[in-house]
Formats: sequence, C-alpha cells, structure tokens
Amino acid sequence: MSSPPVFDDGFRDTLGELLAWRRDVRRFRREPVPEALVAKLLELMQLSPSVGHSQPWRWLRVDDSRQRAAVQASFSHCNADALAEYEGERAALYARLKLEGLRESPVQFAVFCDHATAQGHGLGRRTMPEMLDYSVVAAITQFWLAARAHGLGLGWVSILDPAEIARIIGVPPEWKLIGYLCLGYPEEEHEIPELVRAGWERDQRLTERD
Repeated sequence: MSSPPVFDDGFRDTLGELLAWRRDVRRFRREPVPEALVAKLLELMQLSPSVGHSQPWRWLRVDDSRQRAAVQASFSHCNADALAEYEGERAALYARLKLEGLRESPVQFAVFCDHATAQGHGLGRRTMPEMLDYSVVAAITQFWLAARAHGLGLGWVSILDPAEIARIIGVPPEWKLIGYLCLGYPEEEHEIPELVRAGWERDQRLTERD
C-alpha cells in the first residue's frame, strides 16, 4: 500500500490561490486546446466523489457546427426572455453583460446526469435522489479547478433550455442536463468575478468586511 502524500504549507497556499483565481470565463482566445490536455482534465475529473460510487456523469463533447449553432440559438432565445424580466437600469446593465463564450471557446461539453444508471446499486440515493445531480456538479467543479491549474478557463452556461439542449445533442430521456461548459484559454484573467466588476452584484466576502 502506498503512503499518502503530505501537503505542506506551500501547497496549501497555492491551493488557496487556485480557488481564488478560479473564474467563470466568458472571453476566450480562439487558439486550440491540446487534445492530450483535454484528456488529462477528463481523467482528473473521474477522480471526483459520487454517491454510491455511481459516477453518473456523462460528458459529451460538442464539436458539430450545426449543434453549436443550435445551442447558440437556444441561448439567444432564453437570454432575450431573461432580459424581458428586468426593467430600467437593471435591464440596461443585463443587456451589456457578456454571459457566454459559445462563439469563441474551442472546446465545449454538454454534461448530463444519467438518472437510469445502475452503477452504485442505488446506495445513498433512496432518501436523497438529488445526490446523483450533486455528484455531477462535484465532477464539474473538479474539472474546473484542474483546468484553471493548467492555465485554462471554463465558463458554465446556464441560460439555455435543458430540454432543447438534450434534443440537440440527442441523449436518452433519463439523462438530465447539468451544465453546458465552454473551455479554452482566457482572453484576460481577474481575481474579482466579472459580475462584480460589471456592477451586477457585490461579493459577499467584501460585504462582510464593510
């Protein structure tokens, strides 16, 4: 049996920096991401915890130009509906926000949760079936941090119609969309979240220190 690693103060400090600089990226450079690196990130994602070791995540890479165009159309429609819910200055601010990187990001994934998976034999899901979805969220987070550690940015697009995306990608009815992810090299890097910089919302951490 191998010995567990020892994580020193230097590692812990660096881990804190990784967490602080993990951002939801919407502005990407168009340069390609090496395929070996994408494969490495997916390998690291597989180390994520899951309820009953069910590993219910289903990562589908979206490279087809027609599928990507359909996803962009879904975003445009849903974004227009969202804009209509705001009024006045808030609506004007929303209209100025960049909320996706669908046209620029070289790598895109539609990530689903397989609610019909037999793996795990139902362990831990009887009383909290939503743990399947949470397991996929944890896997996305692990992928996100690994991507940042390798100099990549990730954007999680949620302004989409889940049923429409499932139809576009063509997945079984038991699969639930958890996230549509854009991956690539960031055009710019900031420690402060973009929505805070744009004035959409304050950071709770900053508020608590006021």
